[in-house]
Amino acid sequence: MPIDGLVPGWILSIVAAATLFAVMFYLGLAIVPGEFRWVVRRPVLLLKALFAVLVAVPVLALVVTRALDLPRAVDIGIVLMAISPGAPVALRRSMGAGGHRTFAPALQIAVALLAVVSMPLSIAVLNEYYSGQAVVDPQHLARQVFFAQLFPLALGMAMRRLASAAAAWLEPRLRRLGSVLLIVLLVLVLIDIWQVVLGAGWRAALAIVLVTALALGVGHLLGGPEPATRTATAICSAARNPGLALLVATLNHAPPAITATVLAYLVIAAVTLIPYVFWRRRAATVQGGD
Repeated sequence: MPIDGLVPGWILSIVAAATLFAVMFYLGLAIVPGEFRWVVRRPVLLLKALFAVLVAVPVLALVVTRALDLPRAVDIGIVLMAISPGAPVALRRSMGAGGHRTFAPALQIAVALLAVVSMPLSIAVLNEYYSGQAVVDPQHLARQVFFAQLFPLALGMAMRRLASAAAAWLEPRLRRLGSVLLIVLLVLVLIDIWQVVLGAGWRAALAIVLVTALALGVGHLLGGPEPATRTATAICSAARNPGLALLVATLNHAPPAITATVLAYLVIAAVTLIPYVFWRRRAATVQGGD
């Protein structure tokens, strides 16, 4: 990582890898593959959600960054996050907030697979926009997506199918472990980058909040008519993937200011998501009690 923090990089890498594996594995344990037929019968809903995640959010980010006239490095860092879809923890937040238990995983998988194509295309478009020469190898993206998301998710789904009793025993324990690891990772990240977040400046912070809020809005709008699919689409739209963004920044030797913006985006967007998550969780609880 281009910025030296207080926590050694190897510790962050190990904790992050363990956290993502545990979270995606236990989410896989909760997925019933046969239920995906529900999504297959609703292709228009899936296409609208994919449009929100892959097209609308990057466009909104360009509009916001242009309107606020941000420094070039901050501008690029925000847009880089906007074109990096499929945050692994988005599925967990979506399910915890009342997201549709069939649609949310299907959307996450579709976004992860399409990111291998959408990101190189987005970077090619942005090269024209910024007169840049950034590149990204689809094989690098595919490896990142596969090992961070698809592999542990598939393992969990396979275990549920082939060893349902063991899966039922393991799921709650792995869920608790994933929650603990997420807290540990969050603390380590905040210790490591709090100065970066504070140093982002109010205009950068405002831009990140606006992009995240607009992403929630467009995802909620296009994810209907069911409340649970709105929740899943909104959270998937707003939660961007810092791993993919940092991969592109590293491969292209991006200046530290761009990486700093990506890290600031990670924290500020996560905080911006909190009110929406609480609102949807409360709404789901009320509907469940009716």
